[in-house]
Amino acid sequence: MLEGFVAVTAASELPPGAMKWVVIDRERVLIANVGGAFYALRDVCGHAGAPLSTGELVGHVIECPLHYACFDVRTGKLLSGPVSGDVPTFEVRLEGDTVYVKR
Repeated sequence: MLEGFVAVTAASELPPGAMKWVVIDRERVLIANVGGAFYALRDVCGHAGAPLSTGELVGHVIECPLHYACFDVRTGKLLSGPVSGDVPTFEVRLEGDTVYVKR
């Protein structure tokens, strides 16, 4: 196991284009597989608290299901929509078939 990281899912259970949410230290974290690369960001839109994991993932862009704000899952940057800021991201590591996220 990697120091400071927590195992969150098996890579084989999250195919390209898929996403899921997990809980790390009582915080919802969205895990997304974009073309075989894994990304993690806070699973809460900053505008009205909607879970991003119920939105739509197209390429590297996640769209909030509530007011359609769009974020880049690779960086958490706000791309468009009614939000005042970016979404925090987390460092991700892949070892074997296990996806790890830094706490």
